[in-house]
Parts: sequence; C-alpha cells; structure tokens
Amino acid sequence: MAASSEQDPSVLDGVPYFTDVGPDERRRILALSSPREVAAGELLLDQGDTAVECFLVLSGSVSVYVRGEYVASIGPGSMVGEMALVDHRPRTAAVVADQPTRLLAFRTKEFRTLLDEMPRASEHILAELQERLDRSDRDE
Repeated sequence: MAASSEQDPSVLDGVPYFTDVGPDERRRILALSSPREVAAGELLLDQGDTAVECFLVLSGSVSVYVRGEYVASIGPGSMVGEMALVDHRPRTAAVVADQPTRLLAFRTKEFRTLLDEMPRASEHILAELQERLDRSDRDE
C-alpha cells in the first residue's frame, strides 16, 4: 500500500490537516496512502456501502449526494469518506468526481495508523468530523 516513489511531500502543501507536520511525517503520510486519479463522473463512494477507504482531494473536486440529492462540493485539501471509517457504519452518502481529480486513498488500516501516529493531524481530522456532525444536526 506504499505510495509511488515519485510522490513529492509538497503535494500536501496547503492541506489543513497536515500544516503542523514536518517532512518526515509527510513522507509517512504518502507511504500510508495510494495516489489515485479519477475521471469526471466517476463514482468514488456509494451510499450504503461498507467503508474500506477514504480520500484526500489533492486537485479537482467531488460532489456529495445523500439519497440522490446534492449536498456539497469538496475541493483540494479536504477529505471525504473518513467518517464511515471512524464510526464503522455504512456510507451515508455517495461521492462523484465533478472533474478529473487527483486523490490520495487511505485504506482503513492505514488511516487508523495515520491517526495513531500523528496526533496533531488526528486532532484536525476529528475536529472537521465534529464540525460536519454539528452542521448535519443543525440541518435536520
């Protein structure tokens, strides 16, 4: 599950989750992930599926749909799919690429390793999840 050797740690520049991590930690993040490129219209995650990975958007954008209704667009520097990995539930939304999109994919085990090994990154990711849950509660 190692990233390709050509992955440059600078791909993580500007990613809010990783602003507090140094070059060695950035290399570790890349080693825990796999680069992925998807075409416009490609389904990344399907609502109801079992969660096996999450994605960090490096470039491009994806849209989130719940029961077929548009909810949000996610752009560079944001993660998608991590909530289902954290709470061990089926996917609550479908995610589709809006345009050609570059991603880093984290499988469940590697995502947990990331959270365990990098407390500051974990804090940022979990704070974002909490904010999404709070927004979701307000919208209901």
